[in-house]
Amino acid sequence: MCPRRRPASTASVLYPGEVLPLYIDDHLLVLDKPAGLLAVPGRIDPDCLATRAQALWPDVRVVHRLDQATSGLMTFARGAEAQRVLSAAFAEQRVDKQYLAIVEGLLADDQGEIDLPLAADWPNRPRQVVDPVRGKASRTRWRVLTRGNGWTRLELTPVTGRTHQLRVHLQAIGHPIVGDGLYGQGGPRLLLHAAHLTLPHPYHGRPVAFQSHAPF
Repeated sequence: MCPRRRPASTASVLYPGEVLPLYIDDHLLVLDKPAGLLAVPGRIDPDCLATRAQALWPDVRVVHRLDQATSGLMTFARGAEAQRVLSAAFAEQRVDKQYLAIVEGLLADDQGEIDLPLAADWPNRPRQVVDPVRGKASRTRWRVLTRGNGWTRLELTPVTGRTHQLRVHLQAIGHPIVGDGLYGQGGPRLLLHAAHLTLPHPYHGRPVAFQSHAPF
């Protein structure tokens, strides 16, 4: 099931450019976040996807986040009960997420798993580092989609949901994501996109799935 419902009367107000609503009902809102827009308010910049959504739907509540540099699917709850249900689903790893990324270099294998503990690099926040002593268990599964001239396109499945997990894990195995200014050489944008999301609907509990095509 991949519902796609778009409120035409508000699209031009809330969603300029690349920010497009994919689905909305009384309990759930799914948006397509563009790269460069904060997911939640920052210390200096209050403009973000959550604030824009709450301007039109005051009951919208945050249940997960995407990095500012990452584009793709972001889910919001509508109301306190929906937030409780969805937050529990994310915490209990009952949400299936896949990302698309283009990384530097050619991976030799066609698929694999990265199992490296991650912790905050406190002197250099917001950077994260692999830390076998202080780090929290972190796992990422990857699968090669295509190989090019010095790059590889991957499907990534984060088993856990640590800060910058995909970016740090890929940098740690020698294949940073193209355009990553924190863990790679930088570029016009980070080539990382939240492309697929399946979760239990906060009202009836049945799985609902959403897809977003990567803009790269």
